[in-house]
Amino acid sequence: MKRNWEDDDQITERVYYGLIMVLGFLVRSISRKRSTAVAHLVGDFVFKILKTRRKLVEENLAITFPEKNSSEIIAIARRVYRNQAENIIEMLRLPMIKTAEDAERLLDFDSKAILAKTIDQKKGGVMVSAHFGNWELLALCAGLLMAPVTIVVKPVKNHAIDRQINAWRTMRGNRIVYDWQALREGLKALQEGRIVSLLGDQSNPAAGFFTDFLGRRTSVFLGPAFLALKAGVPLIVVMCCRASDGRYTVNIEEIEMTDLGTAKADVEELARRYTKVIERFIYRYPEEWFWLHNRWKRSEL
Repeated sequence: MKRNWEDDDQITERVYYGLIMVLGFLVRSISRKRSTAVAHLVGDFVFKILKTRRKLVEENLAITFPEKNSSEIIAIARRVYRNQAENIIEMLRLPMIKTAEDAERLLDFDSKAILAKTIDQKKGGVMVSAHFGNWELLALCAGLLMAPVTIVVKPVKNHAIDRQINAWRTMRGNRIVYDWQALREGLKALQEGRIVSLLGDQSNPAAGFFTDFLGRRTSVFLGPAFLALKAGVPLIVVMCCRASDGRYTVNIEEIEMTDLGTAKADVEELARRYTKVIERFIYRYPEEWFWLHNRWKRSEL
């Protein structure tokens, strides 16, 4: 009898989806403090026992921070795994964030600083962040604290989980567009006076533009820079950092672009500028970044 691999894949997808939904129900039934403790246990398990991508994480940390010894690198790596586990647990708790008041209890976010440059001026804006802190929580809360945000995302391979995550992302008014729609739909949203949110620490699959990032030359995605210059709207870097009390502090920095036009060289220069800001936060808070991704797979020789 011929094996149907497509059916097997669908069954596997449903199993993973079911596990995610059960885990989500469980973490939403306990306090945030307890769910954080669970996340740290999960992070330690993946770090110490499963060792998923641990070699990659520690190697990249050691290259980026040559002044640190092996014990310091291992300590940072452990916190990386804890933080990413915490991100997953907090994403499963997103349905519990229903109002602006709920968002304010989690984030210290001066949304007026962004609104003054965008919505209050009756124009859109490009909000650039990174796989840093809890970017999913930031996007949801930003929509509640400012105005609904258009979020550019990459699809998750598991279709059922992808649909569920997108449902959580959009349940409070935000909307999503996939990365292959970003230029057309993002530009349209900006022209309508909306805020478009993108993660600016990703590489460009076309690998057409390279710049320095954390000490190595690598491919950088130009989408945020292109959209901001093409639409003539502000580009603002927004980085979400964990605070000691369990809340998040949101750092906001508008990137200077009044000296830039719309030529390719200008787009590349703007990308360099926001990349340097993102880089500065990673150097300062390395445990907050997603080191499990092979960020330098498209590097310039």
